[in-house]
Amino acid sequence: MAKIDDSVKKKVPELRFPGFTYDWEERKLSDIADRFDNLRVPITASDRKPGDTPYYGANGIQDYVEGFTHNGEFILVAEDGANDLKNYPVQYVNGKVWVNNHAHVLQGKKTITDNKFLMNAIKNFNIEPFLVGGGRAKLNADVMMKLNILLPTFVEQEKIGSLFSLLDKTIALHQRKLDLLKEQKKGYLQKMFPKNGAKVPELRFAGFADDWEERKLGDITKISTGKLDANAMVENGKYDFYTSGIKKYRIDVAAFEGPSITIAGNGATVGYMHLADNKFNAYQRTYVLQEFLVDRSFIFSEIGNKLPKKIKQEARTGNIPYIVMDMLTELKLSIPQNNSEQQKIGSFFKQLDDTID
Repeated sequence: MAKIDDSVKKKVPELRFPGFTYDWEERKLSDIADRFDNLRVPITASDRKPGDTPYYGANGIQDYVEGFTHNGEFILVAEDGANDLKNYPVQYVNGKVWVNNHAHVLQGKKTITDNKFLMNAIKNFNIEPFLVGGGRAKLNADVMMKLNILLPTFVEQEKIGSLFSLLDKTIALHQRKLDLLKEQKKGYLQKMFPKNGAKVPELRFAGFADDWEERKLGDITKISTGKLDANAMVENGKYDFYTSGIKKYRIDVAAFEGPSITIAGNGATVGYMHLADNKFNAYQRTYVLQEFLVDRSFIFSEIGNKLPKKIKQEARTGNIPYIVMDMLTELKLSIPQNNSEQQKIGSFFKQLDDTID
């Protein structure tokens, strides 16, 4: 690909396949695509006959049914009920599909518009300002068909569409691998830790036979909280700053030193954990675990095994879900008495987590 110099930028992208120099043309969607909403048929869940055809709504596949409403290459654009207005639901389908009345059905006009290119062009378009309605925002058909889309030549469209199709397939492949790994981890967590009331797990490393013991988290580690609010974050800080989010940020002042575990105390990621190994700081609603009497990697896995259920049962919600100190100090964990067994289990799950990451 060739990068386009700023001085020649007009209606062209910054990065481009070689051999293409023409400006892209702004065209109304109605001039470059046909709409097939008239073929849509909604079916209530009780009336659907199970089959192999994907049944699409605003946000993707809802079911698999007998029969089909459309057969070919199409782009589905949410009409109403989109679950994310900023990353608006747009998808490419190819083959037999059944579409209900919550997704518009488009198809690029032959030799004018490549469907894979059009799907990505619409995904890249900011649709939110064109929506109407209150709680259930709607993209009206006549408004959608008047949207202006920048269009290169058909050959360039095909190259761009193929590139993004390859990327999407690669992402989907890795997503399937990731989902499988997460399911494997969930299965191992169920089998490698004792179930309620049991003294030993169902699956165990060879050479260990002693009963496990139940201990409270507050008895085997020191638990404190961060002191700073989110305003303390800086762009190029020296130390990691752990907040209630999944992402690590940076800060100029350290208050803690690893080996530690941080646990998000509130928000959508409540209960999310990090292993902190160096100097760091933490948000005031983030819990910090230090001074472990049990192998840290093992504790990390066992908390991950037990805490989500406790959060679901006991987390204070209000407008934002959050956990309080006694939920952690009183959290009951099953722990093998042999330190070598702790280390083996901890290392096993750390390797799984590293692969998932």
